[in-house]
Amino acid sequence: MALIVHKYGGTSMGSTERIRNVAKRVAKWARAGHQMVVVPSAMSGETNRLLGLAKELAPSQPGDSHHRELDMLASTGEQASSALLAIALQAEGMEAVSYAGWQVQVRTDSAFTKARIESIDDVRVRADLDAGRVVVITGFQGVDEAGNITTLGRGGSDTSAVAIAAALKANECLIYTDVDGVYTTDPRVEPDARRLGTVSFEEMLEMASLGSKVLQIRSVEFAGKYKVPLRVLSSFTPWDIDIDEEARSGTLITFEEDENMEQAVVSGIAFNKDEAKISVLGVPDKPGIAYHILGAIADANIEVDVIIQNLSKDGRTDFSFTVHRNDYARAVDLLKAKVLPTLGAAEIVGDTKICKVSIVGIGMRSHVGVASKMFRVLSEEGINIQMISTSEIKTSVVIDEKYMELAVRALHKAFDLDQTAA
Repeated sequence: MALIVHKYGGTSMGSTERIRNVAKRVAKWARAGHQMVVVPSAMSGETNRLLGLAKELAPSQPGDSHHRELDMLASTGEQASSALLAIALQAEGMEAVSYAGWQVQVRTDSAFTKARIESIDDVRVRADLDAGRVVVITGFQGVDEAGNITTLGRGGSDTSAVAIAAALKANECLIYTDVDGVYTTDPRVEPDARRLGTVSFEEMLEMASLGSKVLQIRSVEFAGKYKVPLRVLSSFTPWDIDIDEEARSGTLITFEEDENMEQAVVSGIAFNKDEAKISVLGVPDKPGIAYHILGAIADANIEVDVIIQNLSKDGRTDFSFTVHRNDYARAVDLLKAKVLPTLGAAEIVGDTKICKVSIVGIGMRSHVGVASKMFRVLSEEGINIQMISTSEIKTSVVIDEKYMELAVRALHKAFDLDQTAA
């Protein structure tokens, strides 16, 4: 008997009929002898609906003025779907109980809307499992030391599921989504994209951080830290599919690099259209400048991605970096108010019409010329590169967003990702 965690996304929970199908699938696994914990997201569109109501009531107030209340509000979406799923399971003849994050004690810090999990108390859940119950736990949320409900940020239910699987030392965590696995790139952009049977943890971590929407990056970080076996598969296969076939479907995120995986120089193409570029021009080229600029950004809880500093000329340089597009206006206002007056910079300029395209593959460790091939392909398509960022297994470029689909398709073909692996 194995302990299995299932996570279902908002689309999978999008109607009572879909919730009923989820219950039937979970019941099938429980009847096969497995201890089952389920982490559902809110019903599709519910979180946006709730936050939209808040915006109607306070359209002119900055978001951080009522972050605590937004977490109180947004958390109810997952509570509703968890209760509905428990009811559906009971209708299937299963003993089931639902819990909110604060009842299980998913302990987080106090960074409202972007909280991080610190610990999980598994005593209550284990008692229910030992009593033969299916346990349904709200995703996306927890409670801080002061007893405030917190949320983990959009996509946080993935993180909740993997963290719960880690705390319970689950045999496997299955992430059910509206796609049937991890692809070489988004099939909506490149129709010849292939589903990967396996992908390494390192590659999945890079893909998630670079814009792949299949898994939330913090969930992959948890999986890597605690060695949680993770599989991405579709919730839209028939619920009564053979359980052994289902357990082998989708994409397995593995922690072992086998010989077949090393044959692929590049495993996937990731892209992100949600970024914006900010450039601080004419700053003094002296120690501490980078910290002076980015320290203020970090203090505002704004995440920075690609960073470049140009060659110094006449003792001055230009400093550029990218942030999420939703944080762009706040970051620019912050720099103009707190950094520009004290730094002696010439001006701050920005561009919200950029995107990031990346190639990812553990085979890049042992092959030379991969980045230059990427640059050649983009050059042949007339695509100018604005910024470059690299790691051991990825190369990312920032380009004009209007060339994103062209770049993805050209790179996908150039690295033979449309060909079935040998």
